[in-house]
Amino acid sequence: MDQSGDDLDDAVPISALQHYSYCPRQCALIHMEQTFDENLYTLRGRAVHEQVDMSESRLEEGMRIERALPLYSRCVGLVGKADVVEFAVDGTPYPVEYKHGPRRSSEHDDIQLAAQALCLEEMTGREVSVGAIYHHSSRRRREVAITPALRDRVKSMVPKIRDMLRTGQLPPPVADERCRHCSLKDSCQPHTVAAKQRLHRLHRALFTPEDECASS
Repeated sequence: MDQSGDDLDDAVPISALQHYSYCPRQCALIHMEQTFDENLYTLRGRAVHEQVDMSESRLEEGMRIERALPLYSRCVGLVGKADVVEFAVDGTPYPVEYKHGPRRSSEHDDIQLAAQALCLEEMTGREVSVGAIYHHSSRRRREVAITPALRDRVKSMVPKIRDMLRTGQLPPPVADERCRHCSLKDSCQPHTVAAKQRLHRLHRALFTPEDECASS
């Protein structure tokens, strides 16, 4: 499980996939500009993750359980950490990602779990066909199949995030319902920025044809 080498120098953080899937601008603000503001939801999430952020290895009924396990994939270009990984007797890993909210389906969470599965497959040489999201509010797990579609989503998203981080280009805001609960709303100013962009497009639409006629 040696993580040394230049092939991980531009690896994408696993957590960035969840952020990018939710909102590319949010991902850029966090991972490119190091912007992170707290709200009720992030505070709850931090409290939940404090339970699994301390590295620990133990045996339970013949199953090895690792907390805060470092992960990487040279093939995909990922690096990060798993909240919990349960290793079956035969060594097959089962990643478990902790989330603070109630049990619910979320593609963003599933993509993050799939990224962990790809790393574990490369690190252990064993197929990871399933994992789980543990929803702290309901104290229930939601099992997630690591499907080919999820794997493809991860692999297609990684180069997009890498290019975004390399260029330093801040994506436009989504300016929709997602912004309402986002902790970065004040830093992002989504509706203000979106309004300026609309005005810019209107200005171009109004004046560009006349300019082109004048120059012809």
